[in-house]
Amino acid sequence: MIILALLLFKKFVDFPVMSGFYGSVSRSSCIDDVFYGTDYHSHLGTKRAGLVYYDSEIGFRRRIHNLENEYFRNKFETELKEFKGNSGMGVISDTDPQPILFNSHLGPFALVTVSRIVNINELADHFLARKKHFTENFMGNINPTEMVANIICEGDSFVEGITNVFEKIQGSCSLLLLTPDGIIAARDRLGRTPVVIGRRDGARAVASETSAFPNTGFETEYFLGPGEIVHIRPDGFTRLKAPGKRMQICAFLWVYYGFPTSDYEGRNVEEVRYRCGAALARHDSVEADFVCGVPDSGVGHAFGYANEKGLPYMSSFSKYTPTWPRSFMPQRQIQRELVARMKLIPNKKLTRGKRIIFLDDSIVRGTQLRDNTRDLRDSGAAELHMRIACPPLLYPCPFLNFSQSRSTLELAARKAIVSLEGEEKNVEEYLDPDSEKYLLMVKEISATLGMDTLMFQRLDDLVKAIGLPKNKLCTHCWDGSSSF
Repeated sequence: MIILALLLFKKFVDFPVMSGFYGSVSRSSCIDDVFYGTDYHSHLGTKRAGLVYYDSEIGFRRRIHNLENEYFRNKFETELKEFKGNSGMGVISDTDPQPILFNSHLGPFALVTVSRIVNINELADHFLARKKHFTENFMGNINPTEMVANIICEGDSFVEGITNVFEKIQGSCSLLLLTPDGIIAARDRLGRTPVVIGRRDGARAVASETSAFPNTGFETEYFLGPGEIVHIRPDGFTRLKAPGKRMQICAFLWVYYGFPTSDYEGRNVEEVRYRCGAALARHDSVEADFVCGVPDSGVGHAFGYANEKGLPYMSSFSKYTPTWPRSFMPQRQIQRELVARMKLIPNKKLTRGKRIIFLDDSIVRGTQLRDNTRDLRDSGAAELHMRIACPPLLYPCPFLNFSQSRSTLELAARKAIVSLEGEEKNVEEYLDPDSEKYLLMVKEISATLGMDTLMFQRLDDLVKAIGLPKNKLCTHCWDGSSSF
């Protein structure tokens, strides 16, 4: 099955988006905690969001909204007065509408997930053959969160049901389950996405991002381990299932997805980005007048590079439209190009006649960087040297939930290989950063994007910057190394 799943992904690649959740249980009202805590996950999704609260008198109350044209806060703030409860949770999702409400032999519950279910059609056949049904279809598809709820309900307890989820799905799944007796939190079997508990007197919170805690008054208390299940109440949490020994947390969390103030496994995002930039600088001999980071996630990398090199940091670009979607997310190419062109404004006064090193987190398609390069050339830049904080993206990810399926040939590195090979083959021969083929691939990407020079982060330096053993990290998108 593993081989089959990977073959299915050979010609199609999903471009990355994430989802995030937040929950809280308190001795007093948790309405504001959940609202603001969920809002602090807005960088992980732009399409849908939902809130659900539980009150002993009125039961569960839920709202779900589309976020494609409006902020989370604007959609939900006027509705907060309708909610009541000491426990609740919210989710930002780029996939299915959530939360899901369920009545079952295990009792009533609400569910949110950060999940990817590669074998969802096979699982659907399993249930349909047993005369089960699905009611939460969206865009003609089965809602993955409803699928997870159905699998949970096959168990004789929530713990057994969640364990079934871990065993049956191919992909990943972290979840929060709200019951009349608190929140049950479970981290993905291999820990591909994070789940962390926050503490405050008389209350507990659980989130995907630790950055959701400080301004809601919580302190980070505990990072769930891979496959761990806990029951959270206002005064603490109880372990229901011990964590597994194997972990494959997504390394791209530190490179790009994560908010700068967040920690994963105790490793701070901004610190890791700083070390990534410094590592790139130590391998680099190019001369320049200053360093610039492509906002937002490239800035931390650029600071590390600039300080290591002893070069000034200056902002050649300013971000004007923070609410534009990520440039790889819109479905239509013309819209992607518009987004890439519109959201960053070059500063011509700073760039004219200058040799610039600029840092970015990654190159996916290269759409945005190509346009950035053209803008800087038009602004009079003398030299442009691009430094990327991670290795070339070469492999699709079957483990985390993405928004759209795309051809692998939209990946800049894959395009370069086809240009060199004549067809999409011998990808594994381009992994070694010291090999001739790797250097030719980088040169081809550089020429396509209009750079004077281009350098990618070495994988061993990225692993060192994160500070976890390589076998604890998922680096599949760079080296094809992970599996279900």
